[in-house]
Amino acid sequence: MHQPRNVQPICRSFISDFKVDGNKVVGLAAVYESRTNIGNMFEEVIERGAFDSSDLTDVLFFVNHDMSKIPLARSRRNNGSSTMRLTLDERGLNMEACLDVDNNNEAKALYSAIQRGDMSGMSFLFTIKEDSWENLNSEMPTRRIKKIARVREVSAVNFPAYHDTEILARDAASLESERKALDHARALGVETQQRYDVWRLKNANLAQK
Repeated sequence: MHQPRNVQPICRSFISDFKVDGNKVVGLAAVYESRTNIGNMFEEVIERGAFDSSDLTDVLFFVNHDMSKIPLARSRRNNGSSTMRLTLDERGLNMEACLDVDNNNEAKALYSAIQRGDMSGMSFLFTIKEDSWENLNSEMPTRRIKKIARVREVSAVNFPAYHDTEILARDAASLESERKALDHARALGVETQQRYDVWRLKNANLAQK
């Protein structure tokens, strides 16, 4: 069941393959075709190509999504003044951030944590443009994200998703938002099935006349 969507921004975290190169950090912010357990309510998959038409015009880089802090890097359409570059490949959304380790203590601390292997997760904040649901009558449906509308920021995070399981229990608001998304999808599914049953009954009656 396809659903065009415009929802509140949500976060997803992944174990990243962080690397350091000079004063740059490179990592994978989002992964295609990886099943993630969302609060033991449903599984979610970001389909390959979901970022192809996404709005990436202004994306910030933080630690743990703390947007009260000064961003450590920023991408503005990947132009010459950008300190972060976003690219797509067959794996997903990649980022390369140039950190000011000489003048920014937080950037220096993050660089050190990544270099030591203490920080291994990435997360991104985004809105969904289009998704679809499968097996809504089961205990564990699947949401397939087909199109991502906008990426607002990416973050290095302390607690990435382990074994492709998103730990949402620490964020009650996020958990409730995901529960509402599933309830909405199931309600639409029931409505669609009812309409189909009415249509099928009408056509069966017409065939008998």
